[in-house]
Amino acid sequence: MNRTQRIILYLLILIAGASWIALSAETGEATATGPAPQAGFLAPDFTLQTEAGETYTLSDLKGQAVLVNMWATWCPPCKAEMPAIEKMYNEYKDQGFTVLAVNNTFQDDPFNISPFAENYGLTFPILLDQTGEVSRNYQIHSLPSSFFINRHGIITEVIIGGPMSEALLRTRIEEALK
Repeated sequence: MNRTQRIILYLLILIAGASWIALSAETGEATATGPAPQAGFLAPDFTLQTEAGETYTLSDLKGQAVLVNMWATWCPPCKAEMPAIEKMYNEYKDQGFTVLAVNNTFQDDPFNISPFAENYGLTFPILLDQTGEVSRNYQIHSLPSSFFINRHGIITEVIIGGPMSEALLRTRIEEALK
């Protein structure tokens, strides 16, 4: 094989490789929204409704400390931590603390939510993530997942899994209230 033929062969291999890379590249919208929300960063904003149709927007709660708790009625650790969350909500709500319990409705039975809330005596807002958009934005891969957000909208702590104890909740809430 002479020099010209080798150059042509190398060019064909190079073109074939570039074509393979271009054709196998992911097309369409990216599925990830960037890095997962973490402590020290602004919490991703969202707007969701309760079963009663009340609308809550996270950014409207600036000035308050917020616990965003992602959960489902079928999740045993979610069930186990709800009484402690309710107790801490009642203890700290007058100091500017609120809970947004985001039910992963797209993975849950919506008919179980009201009985669940009644059974556990929950008085904080339960929001319905019917499309899974909030779970995708928060990159939820495990339930429960909890995000403590300070009065400036900055995440102070992320807790994946559970159940969270009253002591853990108390320290994280007090940190977010500072």
